[in-house]
Amino acid sequence: MRRWLLYCSALAVVAPLSAGCEQPGSPPPDGASGASGSGSGELAKNENKAPESPTGEEKTPEAPKDEPLADSPKAGEDVAVLETGKGKIVVMFYPSKAPKSVENFKQLVASGFYNGTRFHRCIPGFMVQGGDPKSKDLAKSGEWGTGGNTKDGKEVNVPAEFTDLKHTRGVLSMARSSDPNSGSSQFFIMVKDTPALDGQYSAFGKVVKGIEVADEIVKTGDPADNGAVVPKEAILLKSAKMAKWPVD
Repeated sequence: MRRWLLYCSALAVVAPLSAGCEQPGSPPPDGASGASGSGSGELAKNENKAPESPTGEEKTPEAPKDEPLADSPKAGEDVAVLETGKGKIVVMFYPSKAPKSVENFKQLVASGFYNGTRFHRCIPGFMVQGGDPKSKDLAKSGEWGTGGNTKDGKEVNVPAEFTDLKHTRGVLSMARSSDPNSGSSQFFIMVKDTPALDGQYSAFGKVVKGIEVADEIVKTGDPADNGAVVPKEAILLKSAKMAKWPVD
């Protein structure tokens, strides 16, 4: 069974979450882990065991770095409005950086794919993760983190779009396995700057309203259990809709 887990990066980590992780200042560990502070892990799916370090994965070419990033959308631009059990999160997109990831997310939002899913993995000082269709069903909580967007029984994947867009607080990015091209429907929102993910995951958007909501959602995760949430306490993504900026 595949499961989306957190890989330790080549940097030192803070806050041990599972086997193989140590306190700050220790040698960089390998294995399933989470992070806060200056260190970090990486988001991936794997069996329920300590995964291998992704060091050495082949990267896709980076996008040009000469385009300044907007801090907020222009009037009339597309945004996604995520209505959660803790409040509203509004995200903007960077199609010039990650066009395929943006289009994939927008199509899933427009189709109602995310409605009723839950934030199934939340690591304080790091990120909140959602987008698994299996998280709609409490009876399948043991499988949360293994699902994706499927068509005719086959998972629909999005090619990697690794760019210079940094994984800073509020950034929206695609979860994936050790295969760079395995992104599907699962996404994560950073609650703290995590440079170890830069150039490793397809960042494609940013929270422009409601980052404090993500700060509340992240509290539901168990930092001693790789961000696992108690199923009945998992925060619901009631609805995800496309809208035009500005949004109240």
